[in-house]
Amino acid sequence: MSILVTGGAGYIGSHTVQALLDGGHNVIVVDNLTAGHIESIKQDQVKFYPCDIRDKETLSQIIQKHSVKAVIHFAASSLVGESMKDPAKYYDNNVYGTQCLLEAMALQQVKHIVFSSTAATYGNPTQVPIQETEPTMPTNTYGETKLTMERMMKWFEQAYGMTYVALRYFNAAGASENGAIGEDHTPETHLIPLVLQVALNQRKHISVFGNDYDTPDGTCIRDYIHVSDLADAHVKALQHLIAGGTSDVFNLGNGNGYSVLEIIEAARVVTGHSIHAQMETRREGDPAILIADASKAREHLKWIPQWTNIQHIIASAWKWHQANPRGYSSEHFKNKN
Repeated sequence: MSILVTGGAGYIGSHTVQALLDGGHNVIVVDNLTAGHIESIKQDQVKFYPCDIRDKETLSQIIQKHSVKAVIHFAASSLVGESMKDPAKYYDNNVYGTQCLLEAMALQQVKHIVFSSTAATYGNPTQVPIQETEPTMPTNTYGETKLTMERMMKWFEQAYGMTYVALRYFNAAGASENGAIGEDHTPETHLIPLVLQVALNQRKHISVFGNDYDTPDGTCIRDYIHVSDLADAHVKALQHLIAGGTSDVFNLGNGNGYSVLEIIEAARVVTGHSIHAQMETRREGDPAILIADASKAREHLKWIPQWTNIQHIIASAWKWHQANPRGYSSEHFKNKN
């Protein structure tokens, strides 16, 4: 079966592409490489197009040429801070881009889409762990655009008979078990790779934004989910739709929360390095605790995370970052592949 993956050269997208290949699917990747890396996908095993999803005509031609039966949609801008400074970019790339994708799918009669959404759609939750019934009240432009994309899919289903699954996940982390692909963002905003940069002597310290939250050690608590488990969830969501399952929204997470200081300490154990932490003032809009209730995905998608130990998650990331200290631009990576 031919599956189109938008944003398939990105962090979670590339891991999902590999999971699809392992499952015997024919994979077509569309990515404008603004944030993705061509080196993260096996070009001899997938058909790659350096295309922007806002190019509806080209997108439609690609879908038709490869007889695409379903789409997994990752292509989006995803930096919270940037979204607040440049909301126009986020509405253009995320919302309008998704509109173009859905229109191309409707034109070519593609009926299934799995969407990479986010826990940012909830904003500041009223209860933790967070269930899918939690009110959606985003506190930033990024979360607002993702929620708009979800709602757009609901109306496209009503008009064109498309079915969709939106996966709202929490903090993606780690790298592939074989060390082939990992996390490389510019700028990097995720805690675990930032902490590992300190261990690699690429930065002097890790900033901890706030130590006066209502948590056991005063720092924010988050739910970390391994990227390979996220990839597996996207494949299982696709299988759910193809088997005739109804459209739905699912949380993805381990259901365990770790504070910023606990992540730093776990990284010290994994790397064997002293990692200096420097306390800073709170960042505006950071909720104290975000932990997922993913029981719905476990029940309906039969999805069970395999990476539940935070040190194992960090160790997989450390393995990749050690081998590729400059990300996909490193000479080691180029020589290895």
